[in-house]
Amino acid sequence: MFKTAIRFILYDKPKSIGALFGVVISIFLIGQQTGIFIFLTGMMSSLVDNVETDIWVVDNRTTNVAALGQIDARYQRQIEALPGIDHVYPLVISGSSAKFADGKSGGITLVGSQPPAFVGGPWKISGGTKENLLFDNAVTTDVFDKKLLGGAQIGTQFEIGGKRAVVTLQTNGARGFGASFVFTTIDRARYYAKFPRDKVSALLVKIKPGEDAKHIAKMIDDNMFGIKAWTKKDFSSETVKTILSSSGIATSVGTLIVFAIIAGSIIIGLTLYSAATDRLKDYATLKAIGATNAFVRNLILTQALIFALIGYLVGVALMYGFKLGIAKAGIMFSYSLGMYAAFAVITMVISMIGVIAAISRITKVEPASVFRS
Repeated sequence: MFKTAIRFILYDKPKSIGALFGVVISIFLIGQQTGIFIFLTGMMSSLVDNVETDIWVVDNRTTNVAALGQIDARYQRQIEALPGIDHVYPLVISGSSAKFADGKSGGITLVGSQPPAFVGGPWKISGGTKENLLFDNAVTTDVFDKKLLGGAQIGTQFEIGGKRAVVTLQTNGARGFGASFVFTTIDRARYYAKFPRDKVSALLVKIKPGEDAKHIAKMIDDNMFGIKAWTKKDFSSETVKTILSSSGIATSVGTLIVFAIIAGSIIIGLTLYSAATDRLKDYATLKAIGATNAFVRNLILTQALIFALIGYLVGVALMYGFKLGIAKAGIMFSYSLGMYAAFAVITMVISMIGVIAAISRITKVEPASVFRS
């Protein structure tokens, strides 16, 4: 069966290449859009995912780390007094504007955390150490935001809200969804953003070893009014869910993936149907010498499986090349084994949908047609 399928494929190379192209382009487009979606959702929750804490305490109306309200700083002492709490760190996050020597300006997100722990960031440090943020007017910028931030690098001086700032540390991929992250100390963030000294954006809670984060979060909610405690995992997923529901990104990516599947199925279907109709006498001959409809059907399915396997391998190779290529621009993501398995299933579905018309046409051909002129 396999050898016969290979012979059929090699007999009409142009149509075989067309069918294979349909599989490759579909799986590549699906993988490309999935990769971009992974990157975007990762940026949405990057602040939550990369901060080394167990629980986030925020305003009770907040479901998105990119839109934090202000809460009373005195909650820090109250939470620290609860059982099971190891330490509580304040965090200030505020939008601001940066102006550079070349005249360029842009929006930034100031992230201020308490030294010397700097639990709220920075992370992915590529130049300098966290202690560099203790220098006067010290802030960070990210390597991949260099063009957006006036070519900022270590030693660059610029203005934040009209006040002097100096880059003393750089990160490599510590980025958020929207404005660029600029990390500094909590007091300096308050100074740049004119943030009230008696307020914070969030409290980062580390629990004692052996304690359950969900239980501690519920205890905080039960004992405090006006704030909400989230476990790290729950706050991350809720942030992504909130942004996706209001941005339309999921709908856009999902639509492109559906169209890629439809386009691939149509290309394969038309190609195999055309190949089948061109070779009706060959299939009729097979039937005339005893081949059943089941044999003919399996022969066509085997051809589709071969296209699926080769197309999947080529498509994955192109996806990997795409991933490496855009990583140089700071768009970094990775596919899990489950995703590769899902891509394989999608490839099979595309190929199977594509052969339905061809199978329907061939199984109806009469063996006697081979003897007609």
